[in-house]
Amino acid sequence: MRRVLFAVMAATVLTTFTGCFLPAYSGDPTRRANELLNTSDDLMQVADEWERIWFLDQPSHMSIYRMHGGVL
Repeated sequence: MRRVLFAVMAATVLTTFTGCFLPAYSGDPTRRANELLNTSDDLMQVADEWERIWFLDQPSHMSIYRMHGGVL
């Protein structure tokens, strides 16, 4: 009987938690909004850093005008 009771209690405890046991953000809506803005800003900076590392932020040297490349 103890095993069944322990299994039921363990299942109840495990199913009542959703997500992480410790919350990542504050419960206060104002503070949580600031934390989420900081996190999103950090993620945007990561994308800029990725482009800089792979040289994707270099200017294009291609002309906006189409040229045939031959001698006229």
